Parts: sequence; structure tokens; C-alpha cells
Amino acid sequence: MATVKVKYRPSTTVDKEGTIYYQVIHARRPRQISTDYHVFRSEWNDQRSTVTCDPGSNRAAFILAVKERIRADLERISRIIQQLERTRLEYSSEDIVTEYERLLEENSMFSFMEGIIVKLKYNGKVRTSETYRSALNSFKKYRGGEDLLLEGLTRDIMESYESWLRNRGITPNTISFYIRIIRAVYNRAVEEELTENHYPFRKVYTGIEKTVKRALPLTVIKKIRNMDLAFKPGMDYARDMFILSFMLRGMSFIDMAFLRKSDLNNGYLTYRRRKTSQLMTIEWTPDMQAIIDKYPVNNTEFLLPIIRNPDAVAIYAYRNVGYLINRHLREIAIKLRIPIPLTMYVARHSWASAAKAKGIPVSIISEGMGHDSELTTQIYLASLDTTVVDRANAVLLKELKR
Repeated sequence: MATVKVKYRPSTTVDKEGTIYYQVIHARRPRQISTDYHVFRSEWNDQRSTVTCDPGSNRAAFILAVKERIRADLERISRIIQQLERTRLEYSSEDIVTEYERLLEENSMFSFMEGIIVKLKYNGKVRTSETYRSALNSFKKYRGGEDLLLEGLTRDIMESYESWLRNRGITPNTISFYIRIIRAVYNRAVEEELTENHYPFRKVYTGIEKTVKRALPLTVIKKIRNMDLAFKPGMDYARDMFILSFMLRGMSFIDMAFLRKSDLNNGYLTYRRRKTSQLMTIEWTPDMQAIIDKYPVNNTEFLLPIIRNPDAVAIYAYRNVGYLINRHLREIAIKLRIPIPLTMYVARHSWASAAKAKGIPVSIISEGMGHDSELTTQIYLASLDTTVVDRANAVLLKELKR
């Protein structure tokens, strides 16, 4: 039967933390399992082979967490040994270490989240995968690149992460955004029984604060539409895409970029939102077509003049064009003295705000477009006859032309 001992390797540098490791012995052959647990010599008890600390020390919580991690590791190694005893006539200490490292990889927070990101991309949820990537990159930066087990995600770590974000001037909504993504990943790991739920998110902020208003009134949208930009093609193009987004009921730029020519049939545009996969149908009007007619025929499968190079990688082309459009929109904002940062996303907010200002029922435009929860928008729009929404859009477009 294999045995496991907890060992401590002091640092060769005075007053520096040493390292805890495990020694696995089977058939008189020892192997070592490294850990990322580092404690001072005074925090190690040789006789009991365990960490120790004065309860009043400022490292007491840390030492307690290390102690709990060691206990969990030893339980995992014990289960591996028992499994090998049941299923193999012969096994080695190397087999124990290999299986332990495999399980560590499977239960790694970073690896598990990477796996989810890959699945999201595979399922066509590119934008969602990008938000998960942003959250993971932020958490990795906080950890200094040091991975941890799913079961090691504690309340103390999440509170420390929240404080780390706040001290770097990250806004409350962005903090909440990152933490809610990490919580979703953790809950998924719990569902897959990769860890027990230790409720690490109880004390961190996961709400949503009201943001600075990003909607423009119709009077300003009209000024943008009526600007003479004939000698400024970059700004002209950015203005056209902004107005087209507004006309398309505040369609997101990524959805605009990936519209295909085959999506337009019999005067109606039908597509699935890349963020939610919700099926959307919008009436295609002469004013929309007039904007498209300003530009050369797109030689790609895409409908709008956004991704125009057949050989380009679509996702990179969309990002590059989006960056240029937003840069020119900022120039437009300066010219018109618009007090808020002008981006393509403002068109979405503006459509919802303008519709509400015209008395169009919230049940039709759903304040969620502007908003606290996109889920509300999905629920409302999914239950409506699309002609009702098209009539609402027609009211706005008629007003825009006056």
C-alpha cells in the first residue's frame, strides 16, 4: 500500500517562505508532488507535519486556508491510491503522481474556464466567449498568473479580487460583470460535481448600478444624419453605419457586420443575434437601402459594407472596422458638441430612448434595450408579432426624416 507524507522544504534565503510538497512512496520508490503553498519556517510544525500559526497573527486566515488545501489534497491522493488498488494488479508511485496531476488539470480554475470559452466559440457564441476571456484575463492578472483549484476559490479570494479591481479604478458595473462571469463558471463546476459549493460570492458585489446616460434624443440623431460629410469619407461612413444601426432598431454592430445577403428576402431582414441566438425579423426600408447603395457592391457573402475583403478573417476585420468607426464617431461628437462618448452602441440606447419618448409601449420596445436586463428584452420581443415592432420602428424613421 502506498503512503503519503507532507514535507517542508525551507528556503535557502533567510526570512523567505519555504515550500510544502508531498512525498509519495510505493514499493520503496519515492516520488514528489509539488504544491504552490509557501509558508515561513516558523509556520511549520515538524513533529506533526502540518502548518501552524498564532490565532492572533495577520496570517492566520491564510494558514488556515493552506491547512484546508493540504487536507483536500491528501484526500484526493488517498482516493487515487484506493482506485488504483481496486483496478490494477500493479501500479507505481509514478502512476499516483500522474493521476494526481491529471485531476489537478481537470479541476484547475483556469483550465476549466478555458474549456468553457472554447465551447462557447464552437457553439457560435463568439461575443460571449470574448467576455469570458476578458474576465479570465482579469482574474489571471490578479493572481499573478498563479492557477488555483476550483475548490480553492474561497470567499477571501473573491473579496480580495473585488478589492484589487476597485483599487485599480475599475467601475462597479465592470467589477460586477467580471465576478458574475466567474460565478457562472463556478456554478457550472458545481453542477458537474467538480467541486462542492462553498458559496465564495456571498460578500462580493454582483449588482448593476445605473450608468451615465448614453442615449441621444432624436433632434441630435437628426443632426448627425444631416451633417455634410462629403469631403470626409471616414466620418461619412461612420455616420452611415451609426444611422443604419438606429434604423435597424438599434442593432448591435457585430450583428450588422455578420448580416448575410441571404438574410434579406422579400423586403425583410431575418437573422439570429450572435449574443443570444434569438431570431429577429426587421422590415427593410428604402432609406436603409439608400445607405447601402452609396457604397460599392460587397464582394463577400456579407450584406453591409463592413467586412469587404473575401480573404480577410471575418472576426478581425469586424473589430478593425469597428475601431475606425468609433474613432470617427468621436470626431463627429466633437463637431456637434455631443457631451457623451459617441460609439455605435449609443445608437442602440438611442433607439430605445426615442421609442419610449414617443409613447411607444414599454412592452413593445422593452426598456431592457437600454437597460438593466437584456433577458427582459428577449422575453418581450420573442412574444410580439414582428409587424407591431416594425410599425413602432416606422414611427421613428418617419420622425427622423422630418
